[in-house]
Amino acid sequence: MKKLAIFDLDGTLLNTIKDLGDAVNYALDRNGFHTHSVASYPYFVGNGVRRLIERSLPEDARKSSTTVNTMLKDFKQFYNEHNTDRTEPYDGIPELLQQLQDNGVQLAVASNKYQQATLKIINTFFPNIDWVAIVGQQEDIPIKPDPSIIFMILAQARISKQDTIYIGDSGIDMETARRACIDSVGVTWGFRPVKELKEYHANVIINRPQDILPIIENGIPL
Repeated sequence: MKKLAIFDLDGTLLNTIKDLGDAVNYALDRNGFHTHSVASYPYFVGNGVRRLIERSLPEDARKSSTTVNTMLKDFKQFYNEHNTDRTEPYDGIPELLQQLQDNGVQLAVASNKYQQATLKIINTFFPNIDWVAIVGQQEDIPIKPDPSIIFMILAQARISKQDTIYIGDSGIDMETARRACIDSVGVTWGFRPVKELKEYHANVIINRPQDILPIIENGIPL
């Protein structure tokens, strides 16, 4: 039985794309750039907020650190206030987390979203979960797929790699788990296609949150 389940945030626990898109579009409009449809944003996210901003900009503009920094400031000003307006848990996630907690499984979040927003969003939507760690992007920690964030959580939980599973919706998540030498579960309800999860060697791919339960209980199926 796995003793620690580490979850990605965006596209895994919560559908955050509308609030992310609204915040980037606010910054784009404020700085005189064309905005994007919300449907475009699943392909922009995953590598932290700076890369999200860069991907939203025209190619010539993204090369200017001054422009990117101004956009970042405007994005965070808006997102810090509105990051729970249109965000919602995926169906079955609150029930899954509660059942795992009731079964004695430790729970953690490993996200490339900056720490302030990660803490607010997780604590807003899952106030009854006793997380062993909630770790977002911080200045002194490399972002995923660097495995440092996973090693921090393992140290806090005092759980071994073989007793840990990482759950996410992107190739970045699968690569993070691979580099950390822990089992990975790719989920199909998030922002990235199944093809990407396969290309990045997810140990198993699931279509429903409840499918995590037998994996926690019995390990990755052979």
